[in-house]
Formats: sequence, structure tokens, C-alpha cells
Amino acid sequence: MPRLSTDTGRLQGNRWRQSAARIGLYIALVFGAIFAVFPVLWMLSSSFKSNGKIFDFPPKFIDSSFSLDSYISVLSNPVNLGYFANSYLVALSVTAITLAVALFTGYAFSRHEFRFKRVIHVVIIGVQAVPPITLLIPFFGIMVAFQLYNTYQGLIITHVVFTLPYAVIMMTAYFDTLPRELDEAATVDGASSQSVLWRILVPISAPGMVSVGLYTFMISWNEYLFALTLTQTDDRRTVPIGIQLLMGQNNYLWNEVMATSILGSIPVLILFLIFQRYFIGGLASGAVKS
Repeated sequence: MPRLSTDTGRLQGNRWRQSAARIGLYIALVFGAIFAVFPVLWMLSSSFKSNGKIFDFPPKFIDSSFSLDSYISVLSNPVNLGYFANSYLVALSVTAITLAVALFTGYAFSRHEFRFKRVIHVVIIGVQAVPPITLLIPFFGIMVAFQLYNTYQGLIITHVVFTLPYAVIMMTAYFDTLPRELDEAATVDGASSQSVLWRILVPISAPGMVSVGLYTFMISWNEYLFALTLTQTDDRRTVPIGIQLLMGQNNYLWNEVMATSILGSIPVLILFLIFQRYFIGGLASGAVKS
């Protein structure tokens, strides 16, 4: 009997510790969620308030000053709409170019052997490791020398330089996960390398391509440093610069800053909601019988 009661006590103690650990985990997750969501909720709430009510104490998420005036002010200003148009043009162009180059480059690195392959791969990784701020002055000099300063082309080229290395690494790694038996089977049937890429690998590479595309679009859309340095006029500036310009010398239009930030977050959010199903991996599993 004493032994049985001891075992029962140990079992109950283990259950209690497991329950306590589970409760502690849930509490930590709740606090983590609050910590992550609170800034977004505060930004959303501030965008519907008048500028003088944002810093009232105690703070209120919704008060009597609730209105759409900040959104109306932002969207009725042609200059602000120009910022959004510029961001769309630059980000979509950078995404298209980066995806196209990364697709071919990743396929070449994954499926073919050629001279200096390892050296080129190391260089690409090395470029990714260089802090962008160290290249600011050289890029500025290059853009001025080639008359690309304050142009869409200059900003697009600059963004591609910083998004392409990581995109190539991602696509190479994704192609490496696809079974080579797919290539071999298509080659036996007489398919060329281009046919293998477009008809076999690209259709089942949707998760990798979507991941690269979303990453590239997000980086280009949110980029601030080079967009500030390489553009001079409002007809070439992007949304991050427009948000910064809302902060005047004597007063800050915080409600319009928050409204513009919300509007600037919507494109990336929509893309994630549309393409989230493509992140489910394993599209290639089962394509080849083991």
C-alpha cells in the first residue's frame, strides 16, 4: 500500500506540473499576442482620431472624435496618391525582375554544373551579407553618373540589387528540394532543359515563387533609405517617404501619419491573404513513386 500511494502521489505531481506548465505557456502566448497586436490596434485607433486626441490620458481606443477625416485628407491629396502609385510601380517592377532572374539562376545552380559555380554562389551570399547603408554613397554616385538619379529606373535597379541575392538563395534551395527524378523522367521523354523548367518544375514551384515574390514586394514597398536618397521630387517618391514628409517642422499630423501607414500596410496584407494557400509545402510529394 505505501508503494502504491507513493506512485499515485508522483503521478498526481507530474500531472500538476504539466498542467502548470501548460497554463504558463498559454499565459505567455496571450501576453505575446497582446504585445504584437497592441501597436497595430493603437495605430488603427489613432488614424480615426483628431490630431489633438491621440495623446489624451488615459488613452482610449475609441472616443467622441472618431472620424474618417484623416483618411479623406490623405486620399484627397493628389501628391499622396502619387506616392502610392510610385510604390506600386517600383515594387511590382522589382518583384517581376527579381522573380524572373531568381527563377533561371536558381534552376541553373540547382540542376546544372558549370565553371566557377561555387565561387559565384559564395559571391551572391557575400553580397547579401553587406550592410546596405555602406553602399549608399557609391550607389548615389553611380546613379548621378548614369543620369538615373530621381528616376524610376534608378530606384528599381537599386532595389533589385538588394532583393536578388536572397531571392536566388531561396529559389536554389527550393529547387534542391524537388526530386531530380522529375527532370530525368521528362528528359527520357525527349524534353529539353527549358521544357523541364517551364512544364515540370515551375508549376510545382508555386510555394517557393510566391515566397520570393512576397519577400521581394515587401522589401521594395517598405524600403526607405535609398528611396529617400535617390529621389528628389514628389513625382518619384514612394509611400515611406510620403509618411516622413507628413511630419512638419512645427507640427506632426499624427492621425494622417497613422492613416497613411494603415493604407500602406494593406497591399502586403492582401497579398498574404490571397497567396497564403501557396505556402503549404509538399506539392512535389507523391509526384514520383519511391
